[in-house]
Amino acid sequence: MVRAYRIRGMAIDAAALVAAVGDVVVRHLPLRTLHPLTERGAAQVVVDVVPEVRVHRSTEAELAARLAEFACHDFDLATQIPIRADVHLLGEQDAVLALVVHHIALDGASIQPLLRDLVTAYLARAAGQPPVWTPLPVDYVDYTLWKHESLGDLADPFSRAGQQWRYWSNALAGRPGRLPMPYDRPRPRERDITGDSVAVAFDAETHRQLLDRAQRSRGSLFMVLQTAFALAMGAFTQCADVTVATAVAGRDHRVLTDLVGNFSDDVLMRVRLDRAHDVDDLIEQVRRVSLAGFAHPDTPNPRLLRSLAQDAADPLFQATLILQRGAAETGDEPDGLSITEVPAGVRFAKHDFEFGLAERYDATGAPAGIDGGLLYPIALFDRCTVAGFVDRFAEIVKRLADGCHGPLSALSGDTADWRR
Repeated sequence: MVRAYRIRGMAIDAAALVAAVGDVVVRHLPLRTLHPLTERGAAQVVVDVVPEVRVHRSTEAELAARLAEFACHDFDLATQIPIRADVHLLGEQDAVLALVVHHIALDGASIQPLLRDLVTAYLARAAGQPPVWTPLPVDYVDYTLWKHESLGDLADPFSRAGQQWRYWSNALAGRPGRLPMPYDRPRPRERDITGDSVAVAFDAETHRQLLDRAQRSRGSLFMVLQTAFALAMGAFTQCADVTVATAVAGRDHRVLTDLVGNFSDDVLMRVRLDRAHDVDDLIEQVRRVSLAGFAHPDTPNPRLLRSLAQDAADPLFQATLILQRGAAETGDEPDGLSITEVPAGVRFAKHDFEFGLAERYDATGAPAGIDGGLLYPIALFDRCTVAGFVDRFAEIVKRLADGCHGPLSALSGDTADWRR
């Protein structure tokens, strides 16, 4: 996960910024955890190490290339903590902090507490003081132990782990092992996850109409968008049995809100287009599949993959759609200090298609629009191919917003009869 933040408006204290990164790594255990292999598999070992943060004097013209070069190095999780940081000084009151964190130690919900703690530590260090934290109610080790205890033994048929494993084994039985994506190039022998993104946006009126459609369907905005995504994937792959995925935050208790770590889980959604009689029936199917998936989020993908009758080289899913609520403008930045995210110069595509969308609301709580983009690996797809998929997805979304009913062909603009 690559992030870059521009800090402006105050005289930049580079030493304080370096110290602040170290303070945050000490505070949050996942950022200083090694994952060596043992006879029983990977282990978690917390170490008393902070990253070596380099300070560079850079120009605006050099910044993008330097950020991209900094991001493109793998972690050895057995011997290296999963975070790197660089500071680029662009002027007396202008700097960019670059962070590269392995996903094993960070998820999307961790960004806000990470930045908040960085600001607290930086202001304290700039004043010549160590940061004064509000103590964390629990740490990641507590969460790990609790998770193991709550799931129980997979071999126990009455345990939560055993029940969830059986659900997924049944729900995914007989599905296609790999969707026939129309790649522009063969998959390279050596994995290349360099990515690019195609943007998509829906205006406030479309957002409002989608919320109304979701309410009438007894579902959520996510379910309506997931319906459009599954139908677009079905048309794109010419397959009527589509498995896509989303992510759940996994922060089931408020004491986890301020922790930095990876609590998220992938949740699979198998959508049978050939079993939907019409548009409303498909939305209802996606609603049921979504609720069932969200109720069974804890089966690790490698374990599930071993239990399915498919080639172990085939992934559980190739496409994912994640909908988040855009962060509201809080106005709580320290006086004189401005922190904004800037392009990090590189994108990594872990899957064939990764749709990230954010819904936004204005100060009164009214729908303000949905925007985001589809991330894809450039080793497999041409941009025009992905843009065509995004256009089809956007057209399906707009037809759903307009209240389209009837056969699926009316929604997708396709003549295929999925029920053949």
